[in-house]
Amino acid sequence: MTSAALKNTRLVVALLAAGAIGGAGVSAFYAVHTAAFAAAPAAIVSTANTPSTATVALPDFSQITERYGPAVVNISVTGSTKVSNDALAQGEDDDAGASGDPFFEFFKRFQQGQGRPGGPQQDTPTRGQGSGFIVSADGIILTNAHVVRGAKEVSVKLTDRREYRARVLGADPKTDVAVLKIEADKLPVVTLGKTSDLKVGEWVLAIGSPFGFENTVTAGVVSAKGRSLPDDSTVPFIQTDVAINPGNSGGPLFNARGEVVGINSQIYSRSGGYQGVSFAIPIDVAGRIKNQIVATGKVEHARLGVVVQEVNQAFADSFKLDKPEGALVSSVEKGGPADKAGLQSGDVIRKVNGQPIVSSGDLPAVIGLAAPGDVFRLEVWRQGASKELTARLGSADQKTAQAAAPKDNPASGKLGLALRPLQADEREEAGVDSGLLVQQASGPAALAGVQAGDVLISINGTPVRNVGQVRSMVANSGKSAALLIQRGDDKIFVPLNLG
Repeated sequence: MTSAALKNTRLVVALLAAGAIGGAGVSAFYAVHTAAFAAAPAAIVSTANTPSTATVALPDFSQITERYGPAVVNISVTGSTKVSNDALAQGEDDDAGASGDPFFEFFKRFQQGQGRPGGPQQDTPTRGQGSGFIVSADGIILTNAHVVRGAKEVSVKLTDRREYRARVLGADPKTDVAVLKIEADKLPVVTLGKTSDLKVGEWVLAIGSPFGFENTVTAGVVSAKGRSLPDDSTVPFIQTDVAINPGNSGGPLFNARGEVVGINSQIYSRSGGYQGVSFAIPIDVAGRIKNQIVATGKVEHARLGVVVQEVNQAFADSFKLDKPEGALVSSVEKGGPADKAGLQSGDVIRKVNGQPIVSSGDLPAVIGLAAPGDVFRLEVWRQGASKELTARLGSADQKTAQAAAPKDNPASGKLGLALRPLQADEREEAGVDSGLLVQQASGPAALAGVQAGDVLISINGTPVRNVGQVRSMVANSGKSAALLIQRGDDKIFVPLNLG
């Protein structure tokens, strides 16, 4: 990987317990809870006639808010975190956290992280806020896992000002879903919808506690569905332009029929505040997690056992695909479900159970909705032809399919590699049966990130065994070639533009 690619890979982020900001001008995904640690009625529609007599329908969310607002709760969390004595001596006292400033804890941690390492530490009380919503009248509540992460005490406050101590029945960091329980009955509840019925451009609204302002209502539209974020998540997020800020995290996203279609979870921001790009966990995903937690107290995720990356135009040309779509398999876990099904590095997964895989992120999203033991029918592209395989998913056990960062900076020109065959001990160390050691990289290969010491495994999905074979394959590759490179234990396809 080039240094630029590595930097882009690191610019991800994901669940900052403070829901705050980094340095000026830095964009990242942020959790959006305010933390010092971390039969539905149809919407009323009004119409207005333009001078051209066109009718424009606008939603009126007041009835939804009136009916379902009482089922949205404010969540307060207390816990503790390790803080160095040096940081405390610099004036970061506990009272600052109690002021309600949602950015306090983030800056405290940021400064602590930049300070002198290894100093004495002590437990410091922390407090945070988030949102949630009641899904059953006996007190089951859904929220985000990062809202209650590290919590020692969780309190739930209803709109009628009643407060309850809540138990965390379970939390799943992979999907960022947590389930709480309060001892009460005959509580107001929301109506759950189906994310599959949600359409891009459809009106949606959020109810939550941004910056601690309880029962705040904001509205917007669905910007996109099935978004894959660079946070090692298998969640196919709903993207909206609903105003979401720290404290909204864990709150419901309603459609115009008053059905909950998602849990507000993250924002993309240069400042730490709302900038028009918000993400929600589909309620289909959250419901599956909730059912597992309530039934067993734990969550099992399915696993295919592959690492995949995006198919760009260069890869499409290299593998003779009609268009740059699918999930390119860069490595297969030995002995895993994919290996047993016959998947190989260089395969491009195009459909799962008949569902098209357009981008690499679609595959983890589909797996994330499945259960261990489910059977997948895979349509793959191999060596210029379509092939069907059947895979039985395993249990994740902290492993998931993930989208690897593709290389996107090849240059035109010759291949630019000096290669030699691997010695027997080098093959054993690398764990490969064949391949060539890169002694020197220049030209397009170097610009694409190939380095001396890398092992060239295959070209366009065909294993390489000698330098003469490489010359022949490159000569017949046309304008691009896909090189499978191994560096240490990692494998990734690198696209080269050969001119």
